[in-house]
Amino acid sequence: MATFPFEIKATEGKARTGVLKTPRGDIRTPAFMPVGTAGTVKALYMDQVKDAGADIILGNTYHLMLRPGAERVKRLGGLHAFAHWDGPMLTDSGGFQVWSLAQLRKMDPDGVTFQSHIDGSTHRLTPARSIEIQADLLGADISMQLDECTDYPCSHEEAERSLDLSLDWGQRSLDAFGDRDSQTLFGIVQGSNYADLREKSAKGVVSQGFGGIALGGLAVGEGHEQMCATIDLTMPHLPDHLPRYVMGVGKPIDLVESVARGIDMFDCVLPTRSGRHGQAWTWDGPVNVKNAKFAEDLSPLDEAVNCSASQDYSRAYYHHLFKAGEYLGPMLLSWHNTAFFQALMQEIRASIAEGRFEALRSRLQTAWASTKSSPKDERA
Repeated sequence: MATFPFEIKATEGKARTGVLKTPRGDIRTPAFMPVGTAGTVKALYMDQVKDAGADIILGNTYHLMLRPGAERVKRLGGLHAFAHWDGPMLTDSGGFQVWSLAQLRKMDPDGVTFQSHIDGSTHRLTPARSIEIQADLLGADISMQLDECTDYPCSHEEAERSLDLSLDWGQRSLDAFGDRDSQTLFGIVQGSNYADLREKSAKGVVSQGFGGIALGGLAVGEGHEQMCATIDLTMPHLPDHLPRYVMGVGKPIDLVESVARGIDMFDCVLPTRSGRHGQAWTWDGPVNVKNAKFAEDLSPLDEAVNCSASQDYSRAYYHHLFKAGEYLGPMLLSWHNTAFFQALMQEIRASIAEGRFEALRSRLQTAWASTKSSPKDERA
């Protein structure tokens, strides 16, 4: 298995900036990966995603295996060609989506059997099948091991049973992945919010020899403070030389606080989901363009973001588009949010390199204090 070269270029405290080098291009870290669930970042052209500054996008195993089917994607040239994205791509294992289908799945030691949310058809996902879909059929540059996403909250006993299963599935995923020259596989740490279990899981995953380490079981309703605490429990047990990825996170304040704790990679549907519902993310905090106060506001969304959607259209125009139900509203706002998240990551990278990350962190904590997730918030 290839372990992609990962160069740390600068640090400030625990925060770090660097480059993860893949055969399809460099990934500047910290990196935010736009989510291309079904082979598309919703409401955007791939050219817009690239121009916004994204080095890598994420594809979704569960959704693509159901529609149009992983074997069909393979016949059509693989996911990169199919979706018209020539940069690096990471795919999730399908485990989170299967976890979310609690009423439609049956777990066993070898995998999970579940019913499609689309047509009720029955499907089987095992560690080996997940790897086949991700690495062989979709052609991901970075695949994820199949794991069991742990409920929050859950008992210590349940969390330990779940992490033991995930460790077993991690080894099976590695066995199925085998030796590859141009693709790599990340492992996933579980253990809920229990310090001893996070340590046990982290040490187990590290010992298995993955090309990167993800922190799972977050953004499942634990809230911002518990998310930060769980990262703090896990980080001492992770090596410095591998990229660290927090899955499903999140809001801008979550990204900043995770970077401060040493995290390198993120993904979340928030930029485009917020965009479809009228919420713009800006350097001064979130803006709901549907609010009546913007009906005659000629100011742009955020002049500091180098994107046409951010600079060239007034808040009054956005307000009109959403009130009129025009498709252009969600399209433009998703574009702006995607550009803003990439601008945020670029500024974080620059601030670490220039030794001013803590000043940036302090400013953004003030601007975004009201946006922290509370317990029971679902993954965005």
